[in-house]
Amino acid sequence: MIEVLSADSCISCNQCVAVCPTNVFDRVEDGIPVIARQSDCQTCFMCELYCPVDALYVDPDAEAVSGVTEAELQERGLLGGYREKVGWGRGRQPVAGHDFMYQLSRRAGF
Repeated sequence: MIEVLSADSCISCNQCVAVCPTNVFDRVEDGIPVIARQSDCQTCFMCELYCPVDALYVDPDAEAVSGVTEAELQERGLLGGYREKVGWGRGRQPVAGHDFMYQLSRRAGF
């Protein structure tokens, strides 16, 4: 479930608003989007994937609000963590890309 939208990191691009299939966010004129309907979040991670500045955190537990704070997420390096794991963003490589068997299969043309 969507947990955090970092006001400090957000650049008001509204990508999260545009890609959310369940309309969780509200666009704010001259401001950052607002998580308006958190309970409607389906934990699809689309907002976190499309955020160009890693300002969002979606908790993989779709059933409950964890109450995690932005400070905790920054300390643990989790803001935009899903996006990083799938390799989205300049200079990133998917986590699978670090796996020896994955690298071997890529070299073999699979």
